[in-house]
Amino acid sequence: MLTIIGCGNFNRSDDGVGVIIAQRLQQYLSTHPLPNVQVYDCGTAGMEVMFQARGTQRLIIVDASATGSEPGAVFKVPSSELEALPEPSYSLHDFRWDNALAVGRKIFREDFPEDVTVYLIEAENLDFGLELSPVVQCSSEKVFQEIVNSFESKR
Repeated sequence: MLTIIGCGNFNRSDDGVGVIIAQRLQQYLSTHPLPNVQVYDCGTAGMEVMFQARGTQRLIIVDASATGSEPGAVFKVPSSELEALPEPSYSLHDFRWDNALAVGRKIFREDFPEDVTVYLIEAENLDFGLELSPVVQCSSEKVFQEIVNSFESKR
């Protein structure tokens, strides 16, 4: 089973790129069904990522990044580079997908995927808004196509 999770805040322009890609993949799979692929839009709910990832063999996470790199840059990173235990907090808003990967692995052990890839697309605009900037829109198309190609080649 392959699980794909899009993360981000749809109302903050480029921060919604992971959500938009997840929604496009859901539309694609509605017309090209694959029984071993599931796609979730987890928004900003890190805890949801942990539970949706449980029981899958492969996991792909897609999100925006704000590292100061060139806007639209795409980083394809193994999760081991990004997993982080959460800082002590009283709010679930502080529990992000990188925390979900580390905690999910500790809690669910062998029922949590070892094969995890994260696509990060560098944001240009994180202001309030519903549209992706043109450079991030272009990068989102490339990531969408790469993900579709990855599961189509296994058909």
